[in-house]
Amino acid sequence: MKLKEVWKKFWFILWKDDSFKGWLLSIIFLFVFIKFIFFPVLGFITRTSLPLAIVESCSMHHEKSIGFIPNFDNWWQKHDNKYTQFSINENEFKNFILKNGFTKGDILFVIGAKPEKLKIGDVVIFEVNQQHPVIHRIINIKEENGERIFSTIGDNNQGQLSAETSIKQEQIVGKAVFKIAPYLGWVKLIFFEYKQPASNKGFCEEN
Repeated sequence: MKLKEVWKKFWFILWKDDSFKGWLLSIIFLFVFIKFIFFPVLGFITRTSLPLAIVESCSMHHEKSIGFIPNFDNWWQKHDNKYTQFSINENEFKNFILKNGFTKGDILFVIGAKPEKLKIGDVVIFEVNQQHPVIHRIINIKEENGERIFSTIGDNNQGQLSAETSIKQEQIVGKAVFKIAPYLGWVKLIFFEYKQPASNKGFCEEN
């Protein structure tokens, strides 16, 4: 059989065949394509092993006023003291990337980040001693023995986690640059919610 005929038959089964075999082949093809082609290529382009990140907690959630519209002023009034101790004021925060935070289930676009180019206000993904990496905002940077050490905090957390007070360069996975799909990550998260502690289950609540 000629290659062209084989391709036509494969294409028909993949996209036009409504039988169970056609659906099964389509699912397998999409899985293989996404896992072994799309993500590796996207990772190569973005220079990070995690080009798309699903937010799994409420640590960066911001209060909403009407529907899904963020209410920055109300949120800042509740959190300003947290940032004042790091010499970060309201006007500075308004110029930070993702100033209105993001919430559980959002999907973020991530790029590789050179440690020397990261700055206060950037939202970074970093590895800690747990199953999944953390996505928080840089609030302090210092130099130790020629290496940059980062300190972060969650926009919706009252204090820092012990693991984020001294983050080394090699722990940084990448930098979040924008939100590409609000809540779409729930398609995956819903299958793992039963494993979460009661305090972390469900949508993020308004304070």
